[in-house]
Amino acid sequence: MVIIDMVQNLEIKGIYSEIQKELFYLIPEKWDRIYLFASVIEKMPGLETGELFFYYFPKGILKKNPINVYEIPYKFNLNEDEYIKLIEKLYNKIKKIREVLKKNNNRLWNSVTIRIEGLKFEIEYNYGNFNLPHYSNTDMHIIWKYLNLKLPDEAFSKKEMEIIRRYINETIYFQPDIETYVESIYKNPVKKILAYNREKKSSEYRKETDIEKMERQAKNRFNDQRYTYKIKEKRKLRILLEKKTTKSIPKSYIEQIEEQRKAVKSQILKHN
Repeated sequence: MVIIDMVQNLEIKGIYSEIQKELFYLIPEKWDRIYLFASVIEKMPGLETGELFFYYFPKGILKKNPINVYEIPYKFNLNEDEYIKLIEKLYNKIKKIREVLKKNNNRLWNSVTIRIEGLKFEIEYNYGNFNLPHYSNTDMHIIWKYLNLKLPDEAFSKKEMEIIRRYINETIYFQPDIETYVESIYKNPVKKILAYNREKKSSEYRKETDIEKMERQAKNRFNDQRYTYKIKEKRKLRILLEKKTTKSIPKSYIEQIEEQRKAVKSQILKHN
């Protein structure tokens, strides 16, 4: 591991803290570790292209599968357009490192890998061409996942494992041109993207006065009474409907004969 001198620059160290805060803000739940990839390729002066993606492992015994950043809006029901803007903001922070280096005539990297595990923040600068010509961006994404997320072979399809094995065989004697910097993570508490509503509610909470408490209790009693009243009225209405329904049904010939027989029997008993 090589610790590069230029990252001692206070401006770049400040950007590291900003990246950590932006990254932590983007993850709506507790996490165990994070892995990020970003590339910046300057096709010609003033024209840059690249990509960014990251994965995090949720905290918990049963949560072993990594979550892709682009799954988060669907998983947590967030506005996708607004979330993409936040990802772009994070990407611009990473590009800012390159701009500082360029301004100071330092060597420029093509891609970075950021690993956050425990209390360690590690950023790896890759100066070589990570994307080999005969591998697509999708292929390199799969290879990067395998090399960094420490997933078992079973997590990849048969076709994906063929790509990974071919890449490893082709680069087994290849020495990557990389430099790495490590520091402790940003320790101050960072808000999460889903925390604002909860925090707003808690900040607006205040202890109710005695009068407000009496009003709330009276309102609750009124609601309870109203609910009971509705139930009783529904019950009365049901009984009335049942009676009305019973009366409205015409009696059969047998039922009429039976009623006459009972009436005659009642008269005989009275005279006796």
